Amino acid sequence: MKKTFLYPVLGSLLYAGAAFAQQTEPVALPQIHGNFQVDAQYYNPDSLIGAPKVNEKVLSNGFGNLNYRYGNFSAGMRYESYQNVMQGYDSRYKGQGIPYRYARFKQKEIDITLGNFYEQFGSGLIFRSYEARGLLYDNAMDGIRAIYNPFKGITFKGLIGKQRTFFSYSPGIVRGFDGEININEMFDSLATKKTKVIIGGSFVSKYQADQDPTLVLPENVGCYGGRINVIRGGFNFFTEYAYKINDPSLNNNNSFKDGQGLFASASYATDGLSLLFAGKYIDNMSYRSDRGAALSVAMINFLPALSKPHTYMMMAFYPYATQPNGELSYSGELQYKFKKGSLIGGATGMEVSLNYSASYATDTTRLSKTGADSSHLYGYKINPYGLGPKYFEDLNIEIGKKLNKKLKLTLMGAMQFYNDNVIRHSNPNGGYPNIYSTIGVIDVTYKYKHGSNIRFEAQTLQAHQDKGSWVSGVIEWTPSSNFFASIQDQYNYANPEPDLRFHYYYGTVGFVHDETRITLSYGKLRAGIFCVGGVCRNVPASNGLSLTISSSF
Repeated sequence: MKKTFLYPVLGSLLYAGAAFAQQTEPVALPQIHGNFQVDAQYYNPDSLIGAPKVNEKVLSNGFGNLNYRYGNFSAGMRYESYQNVMQGYDSRYKGQGIPYRYARFKQKEIDITLGNFYEQFGSGLIFRSYEARGLLYDNAMDGIRAIYNPFKGITFKGLIGKQRTFFSYSPGIVRGFDGEININEMFDSLATKKTKVIIGGSFVSKYQADQDPTLVLPENVGCYGGRINVIRGGFNFFTEYAYKINDPSLNNNNSFKDGQGLFASASYATDGLSLLFAGKYIDNMSYRSDRGAALSVAMINFLPALSKPHTYMMMAFYPYATQPNGELSYSGELQYKFKKGSLIGGATGMEVSLNYSASYATDTTRLSKTGADSSHLYGYKINPYGLGPKYFEDLNIEIGKKLNKKLKLTLMGAMQFYNDNVIRHSNPNGGYPNIYSTIGVIDVTYKYKHGSNIRFEAQTLQAHQDKGSWVSGVIEWTPSSNFFASIQDQYNYANPEPDLRFHYYYGTVGFVHDETRITLSYGKLRAGIFCVGGVCRNVPASNGLSLTISSSF
C-alpha cells in the first residue's frame, strides 16, 4: 500500500466532500471522531508452563482510527503497528502501516464507497468481510462498493476488490452482487400486516490465476444462493442455502467436488419466554480468495459454530470451530424468566437458560484415486441420510437469581464432548482420546454501595483425558466506577504428570475515566485456544506484565 499515493488522494476527497456537502446540507457541521488502543506485554521465559523466550522482551499491538464526516461525505483511515506482534497472533502481522482507508458518499438512494470496507450478504454463508479485533482478524475488502435503493423495500449491493491479508492483499479478485426485497415495505397495502417477509439472493465470484504445474484448476469460482426471513409477532424464521462450484484448494486436499451449505433458524419470544432452534449443513464450503491459504486467512464467507459462545473460562476451555469440509450441526435454547412473586421466582424472580448443541461429521465414503471416471477427483461422496463421527456436544444450564438488592447469584453447569483429533489437531486419525468434561460455575456479586461491588467466582472442570481436571477462582473488586482490581488462579490439580500441576496466578488493576480505559496485569496464562464467533487462534503460555490503553473521541 503506497502512502505517497494515499495522502494527496485522501486530502482531495476530504476537500471535495466538504465542498459538496456544504452545497447540499449547509446546516451540517464537520465531525471528526476516532479511537485507539495499545496492548503491550513484557515476557518472562517460563519453561515449566511452556512460555517461550521472547528476544525482544516487549511486544506490542496498536491501532488508531480517524474518521471525518461532513454532510453526505465521510472518510477515514486506520493506522496499525505491531512492534513486533504479540505472542498468540499470526506473526505475519509484523510491521506497521495504514491498511484501512476509505472515502464514502451517501445520498438518498445511492451509497458508494471507495477503498476499504466491510460487508455481509445474508448470514455470511456466501460472503462476509469483517474485523474481529480480539483475534487480530481482518479480511477487509479494498476496492469499490455500491449500494442502491431504487424503490422502497428494495436494496442492491455490488462490490469488487481484493481482501486484506496482513499488510498485503490476497491474490484473488472478489466480485459480488446481493439483492434483497422487503415485501411489506414495497407495498403500502402490506405495510401493516402482522406477517413480514424478506427475501434475498447473492452471487459471489473469485478469480485467481492457475499456476499449478500438475492440475488444471478453475480460475473463476462462483458461489450463489438465496434466503428468506419470515417474521410474525414473536416468531422469526430464517433460512439460507448456498452452492459453490468446484474449488480445489489446500483446505480440501484439491477436491474437485462442488460445495453447498444450508443454515436455518427459528425463534419465538414472548413475555418471559424465548425459544431458539438452529441447524446447519456444510459440505466443502471453504471459500477463499487464496486457494493456498489455511486457518482463517483469506476467507470470503463466514461459517459460525452453533455452539453457545461461553464467557466463563472453564466453559470455554475446549471451544468449537466449524469444520468447513463437512459438518452437520444443530442447537436449541430455552430461556425462561420466573416472575417475581411466583413459587419458584420468589420475591425477586429467577432466570433459567437451557442450551444444547451438537456437531457431527458428514457420512462420507472415500473414492479411489484410480477410478475409471473423473469421480475420483472429488475425493469422496456423501450419504445424505447418515451421520459421521461426533465432533462436539455441549449441554448446559444457567440459573441467575437476585437474592436481594445487594446480592446476585449465577450458577452454571455443563457436560461437554470434544473430538480432540479433529478440532484441535485437524487429523481424524491422530490418536488423541476424545475428551469428556463436566463443568460447574458459581458466580456471586455483592453490591455493598452504589457503584461499588465485589464479585467471587469459582469454577471446576472435571476430565480424565488431556491435562485432567482444573479448578479456578476469581475475586474482582470495583470500589468505584473509576477503579477495579481482580486476582485469579487456575490450578491444574489433576494433571496426569504430577510435575505439571501448576497454579496460573494472574492479577489485574484498572482505571476508567470517561472514554479512556487503562489496565495493568501480571501473572501466568495457560496455553489454549481462544475463539470469537467461530474463528479461533492458538494462544501460547505466557508469563509477564501486560498493559492496555484504549480511548475514543
